[in-house]
This record gives sequence, C-alpha cells and structure tokens, in this order.
Amino acid sequence: MFEMTPFERSYRNLFARNPFADLEKDFFSNSASKLADFQTDVQDLGDSYLLEADLPGFDKKDIKIDINDHRLTIHAERHANAEHKDEKTGYIRQERTFGSFSRSFDINEIDESAISAAYVDGVLKLTLPKLQKPLPASHQIEIQ
Repeated sequence: MFEMTPFERSYRNLFARNPFADLEKDFFSNSASKLADFQTDVQDLGDSYLLEADLPGFDKKDIKIDINDHRLTIHAERHANAEHKDEKTGYIRQERTFGSFSRSFDINEIDESAISAAYVDGVLKLTLPKLQKPLPASHQIEIQ
C-alpha cells in the first residue's frame, strides 16, 4: 500500500533495554545530521495530499524542490549573521547560524506534472494530486 511517508525517519524505542542509548548516541553523533531534518505534516485530502513543511526564517529563493526518479526532495539552505554589542561592558557577541536542511518523499502514486507549491509565513505547502487510475474500456458486472 502506498503511503506519503518521508524517507530516513527514525523513531525512538521507549521500551528499549538501555533507555540512555539514544541519549549517548545523540550526544556523540554528528551535530550536522540534526540540522538535516525539518518538521512536516502530510494530510490525505481524498484526491490529493497536502504536505506542509515548517521552514521559518528562509527566503523563498533559498528553498529548492526537486523530483528525481519518483522522489520529491525539499532542500533549504540558510546563512545568517547576528551581532550584538553592549556599550557599557564593551562585550561583543557574534552568532552565526547556517545549515542545510533536506527531506525526501516517495511520490510513486502522485501526478508529478500537477504538483503545486506555495511558501507563506515560514510554511511550505505542497499540493500533491494522486494519480487517477484509468478504468478499463469494458468490463462486466457480476449479478449476485
């Protein structure tokens, strides 16, 4: 059965024998991998799916949506600088945040030519129409 489920999604096992295993793995893992995910909601509307992705703080030009081999990939990249000065203490703090965010979805049963996208108030909304399965030219109806 087809489902609009993102690729490479991991779920934690709350009943694992070692409850600190995920904590240890997260602490020592590559922090860049934590930036690669963003939150999405997928809603089945009957004849289409609505995918909503939270991408606050991005410019529309920094978001790319690609389709390759029935896989839809949303990629966003951010570069930002913020500088704060306190004249009383002479303290200067500079923070730089940047990162590349990416998610992929299987779209085997989606009409790829009819996908539409909008980006409003930090939320990317994709409408993904389902493929219409053609009915056979002729068929018989069985009498019960």
